[in-house]
Amino acid sequence: MNAAVTSHPSVPAHPPLAAPDIRAQFAAARAAGKRAKDAAESLGLSEGAVVAAHAGEHGHPLKTQPLQGSWLELLQALEACGPMMALTRNESTVHEKTGVYTHVSATGPVGIALGEDIDLRLFFAQWHAGFAVTELASDPAKPPSRSLQFFNAQGRAVHKVFTREATDLAAFDAVVQRFALPSAGYVFGPAPVAEAARPDADIDADGLREAWAAMQDTHEFFGLTKKFGVERQQSFRLVEGQFAWRAAPQAVARLLDEAAVDGLPIMVFVGSGGCIQIHTGPVRNIQPMDTPRAQWINVLDEGFNLHLRTDMIASVWVVEKPTADGVVTSVEAFDHSGELMAMFFGARKPGKPELQGWRDLVARLPGVQELAHAA
Repeated sequence: MNAAVTSHPSVPAHPPLAAPDIRAQFAAARAAGKRAKDAAESLGLSEGAVVAAHAGEHGHPLKTQPLQGSWLELLQALEACGPMMALTRNESTVHEKTGVYTHVSATGPVGIALGEDIDLRLFFAQWHAGFAVTELASDPAKPPSRSLQFFNAQGRAVHKVFTREATDLAAFDAVVQRFALPSAGYVFGPAPVAEAARPDADIDADGLREAWAAMQDTHEFFGLTKKFGVERQQSFRLVEGQFAWRAAPQAVARLLDEAAVDGLPIMVFVGSGGCIQIHTGPVRNIQPMDTPRAQWINVLDEGFNLHLRTDMIASVWVVEKPTADGVVTSVEAFDHSGELMAMFFGARKPGKPELQGWRDLVARLPGVQELAHAA
């Protein structure tokens, strides 16, 4: 996933509202049915700023407790809690995966979780603040929602962890108590200005294509973009017809539908800037949903949910990367700000070639078939 800065809705660095006003207005927005992120933005605030405003004693449904790092040690401590739901999202896409946080480690600021279900790439330099969050349900008969929520310096959520029915709540409480820091006083600032991509004419396109052809591992791609100073989609344009092809926006929904019909195991990557969350396996229950304000394609499987706003898809690319195991093909969707919404691959283990069924599925996607055959 390209680490280039992308633009997001601007929020004030210092909230003009006092904490009691934030709590009252947020509670009203939630009662009206808004999701937490949307409710915060309706106040002109980041989600992190609203969560921070709910720390301390008060009578509103949302209550928060500031936490301190090390974030790595906190995530490692979650293994004792048993099954939990990991949530990573960006502006357009939400990835939810239920499992146990196991095999969590880090080298410097870069971490990894390699559990059977919880599969994460963690970029702790982006983790600015953490909170334990409890929110009462609108139905008094239902238990409150309990979670750990982590935000970057601009108040954008990088990762969230929710308790489930099978979670050991005593172990969860112990984690919260161990990492609680009521005096944290987290403050959030404005989003950085997006860096403009260099003009195509300033890029060594021939060198890029040669380096691309020489790749032995998909993880070399990030270094390649840095070396040539090229933005992700810009790199696709510069190798278009050789290593990258455009697809139609409806290719994402078609991909999920056909993978479900074929029983084909796939990989679904969604990133927040501070975390990349991965599902590997089949997808089964694919459900589109249109509302007056948004159009979604959803995966509603036991243990894995994906919610992607199809109305925000601006471009879709099919990308081939050479590796020591043969070509690896991804399908990548971008929104109108250029942010990578999600990436899709065929399920594959290191040392194994890509599934032919995945390649066949990609070749059938709308808008890419003719281009792929012409390559």
